[in-house]
Amino acid sequence: MSTNFNVFEAWKDLYNQTSNLYDEKIMESFPSQGIGQILDMNLQFKKWIDETTEKYLELANVPSRKDLANLSSQIVIVDAKVDGLEELLEDKLDGNQPPVSFKKELADLKGEMKSLDKKLNQILSLLKATETKSAE
Repeated sequence: MSTNFNVFEAWKDLYNQTSNLYDEKIMESFPSQGIGQILDMNLQFKKWIDETTEKYLELANVPSRKDLANLSSQIVIVDAKVDGLEELLEDKLDGNQPPVSFKKELADLKGEMKSLDKKLNQILSLLKATETKSAE
């Protein structure tokens, strides 16, 4: 990845090209082919921006929305498993059977949930910090 890449220059170049294209197409009374080309160009630019942003976030070691969504779904799955284990534990306790290994497994799962929760909080705080830095 080149360190000499200037986002402002790329944006300025894109703006000039878009402006020229708009001027040309307006002079032709907006034929549908010209509008299609403009839409295609905008979609390609959006795709480029999305890919560039994803690569930047990966290089900066910052989670993307996709990463946070995956983490969130994993937390929901673990939470559902803990709920199922709690129900099973209650059923075992009602049957007067001592669930020694089950209690240990449940305690381990709760520890993992707390660890995941701490990690998610750290990620969210880092995201908030980067948002405030980029807003300045």
